Amino acid sequence: MKNFARSLIRNTLCAAIAASFCYAAPSRAQSASPVSAASPVFREVTDEAGRTVRVPQPVNRIVSLAPSLTETVYALGLQDRLVGDTDYCDYPPDAQRKTKVGGGISPSLEVIAALHPDLVLATKSFNRLETVHSLDNLGISSYATDPHTLEQIMASSKKLSDILGVPEAGASVAADMQRHLADLQKRLGALPPKRVLFVVWTQPLISVGKGTFIADALRHAGAVSIVDAEQDWPQVSLEEVARLQPDFLIFSAAHSDAVSPAVDALAALPGWNIVEAVSNRRIAVINEAVNRPAPRIVSAIEDLARQLHPDAFVEKPEGGKEKLQKENPPPNPQPAPPSSFSPGAAQAQMTVPGGCA
Repeated sequence: MKNFARSLIRNTLCAAIAASFCYAAPSRAQSASPVSAASPVFREVTDEAGRTVRVPQPVNRIVSLAPSLTETVYALGLQDRLVGDTDYCDYPPDAQRKTKVGGGISPSLEVIAALHPDLVLATKSFNRLETVHSLDNLGISSYATDPHTLEQIMASSKKLSDILGVPEAGASVAADMQRHLADLQKRLGALPPKRVLFVVWTQPLISVGKGTFIADALRHAGAVSIVDAEQDWPQVSLEEVARLQPDFLIFSAAHSDAVSPAVDALAALPGWNIVEAVSNRRIAVINEAVNRPAPRIVSAIEDLARQLHPDAFVEKPEGGKEKLQKENPPPNPQPAPPSSFSPGAAQAQMTVPGGCA
């Protein structure tokens, strides 16, 4: 009987020990492989303002704080990733249907945060540094661009496309811009440039400085500004304009017919009748795309070149009859809606580059 009892106890202990091993083994295996959430992936880049930026990868949700950047996002084919833009982002028309975050100067941080963007796009010239700092404090990454020439616009578009994960699209956009500019250079290279006054605003009279992307656009269109100023948007006196006598006055507008009243009002102002370009109505009107450092600016440059140098775009076929060159027609963008300036002013339809960058 005692032997039976000892045998029973021994068997019971062995079973208990075996059971403990059976439960302990999975427990150890589970504790050795805890489930952990995947850490977010970031890419560190330097933006065009010289800031080091950590960009989440991939970038699926974008907020644009400038019309030029909104246009660039569309040009890259990434419009489905654009979840918000500014009140001034009106081209292409679909951009007007995006969630609006306010103006570029003081956008609503609450609206931006509610959109949960992976990246906010800004420009150094149009947006404030305080906005960028506020986004940093909210843990929202932002990337700034700052192009001042056509070459820099192309380079900026390519770099942005790489950051957004579509480098091929950026290369294609830049190549198309370069092709159109090269064709213009071939047509205009031997012609003397027209001396022009680019009118940003009429009262007071404001033009463009030589370091702006608009001044560079004028050069590509076969023109040179009579204003040789370091300041980006210098105020110019009527006396200086009368002394320099530009060949053409250039206006940018959402609709070309909106400029006629502005020119009439300008001609009626005291002293302006001595400016021959005004009295003889040598006026060139181009699309407001010239005010935005984005790929579409090339269409405005081509349009201006055709107005200033029409003979460069006419060919003589073997039959001897002249016809317009059709091998490289300029892009035909839809006209943007009127600008938001006071409708009562004569220059209501003209746009200020600083407000449309």
